Amino acid sequence: MDLLGNGYIGIIITAVIILVLISIFLRFVPVGLWVTAYFSGVKVGIGTLVGMRLRQVSPHSIIRPLIKATKAGLNLSTDELEAHYLAGGNVNAVIDALIASHRAEIDLEFEKAAAIDLAGRNVFEAVQVSVNPKVIVTPDIAAVAKDGIEIIAKAKVTVRANIERLVGGAGEDTIIARVGEGVVTTVGSAEKHSDVLENPDMISQTVLGKGLDAGTAFEILSIDIADVDVGRNIGAKLQTEQAEADKNIAQAKAEERRSMAIAQEQEMRAETQKMRAKVVEAEAEVPLAMSEALRSGNLGVMDYYKMKNVNADTEMRTAISGQSSEEEE
Repeated sequence: MDLLGNGYIGIIITAVIILVLISIFLRFVPVGLWVTAYFSGVKVGIGTLVGMRLRQVSPHSIIRPLIKATKAGLNLSTDELEAHYLAGGNVNAVIDALIASHRAEIDLEFEKAAAIDLAGRNVFEAVQVSVNPKVIVTPDIAAVAKDGIEIIAKAKVTVRANIERLVGGAGEDTIIARVGEGVVTTVGSAEKHSDVLENPDMISQTVLGKGLDAGTAFEILSIDIADVDVGRNIGAKLQTEQAEADKNIAQAKAEERRSMAIAQEQEMRAETQKMRAKVVEAEAEVPLAMSEALRSGNLGVMDYYKMKNVNADTEMRTAISGQSSEEEE
């Protein structure tokens, strides 16, 4: 009985070990994925799948896109997909783009698609835009004609992705900026704003003639002016502001002159007061001088009275002449 019990225990332990080894093997080696790939026509060995695990590559991220590519008639290898995966690329997006380009008969190699994906662009969307052109709507663009009237325009730019220039080419923001520059140039060169309103197509012709898609990832197919509105009278506004500025300058200069005149007047008053003070001081010294002259004998009493008579006579004549002037008036 002990031998029989020990035999059962050994069988159970062996079975458990086998089950553990099988579960580890199935977890480490995706047999189900290998079976799916085999019946999908993708020839990949178990050793290749194990190698992917060792290289820290997800087999599902490689084999499933490879199955999709093989069914679409593309001839790709696991090494190419692994290299792109290890470089940080999106393998599934690249395969979708290659399938779309193959169906649309667009010449797109795997290396080119991988480079576009690693450049940070959506390669599948780029192929879609290459097949179905995209419409870019610009924001309102304001420009001023020579007569000073503001024109506000909005444009719709139809573009197609240029696969060859997707790597290193400028994006939508550059297209919008260049179209805005073309609108400003066209409106700014117009003599009257009414010329632009009468013929909005002149904006499209000028913008298209500049070749604005140079150096971008797109090819401009058409530019349509969706809306044209009249804005503010910038010329009149500028003239008003200039007149206001001139008025402020003139007022400042007038205030400066007035301040200078007031300062000069105050200065003249100060000088007059000084002169009056000197006269008063001199008149105060006259009696002293006469007194000194009388004492020293340089001036006699009769001379003094004669001088007083002369002063009185002068004051009388001055009073009479003043009265005569008032009567004549």
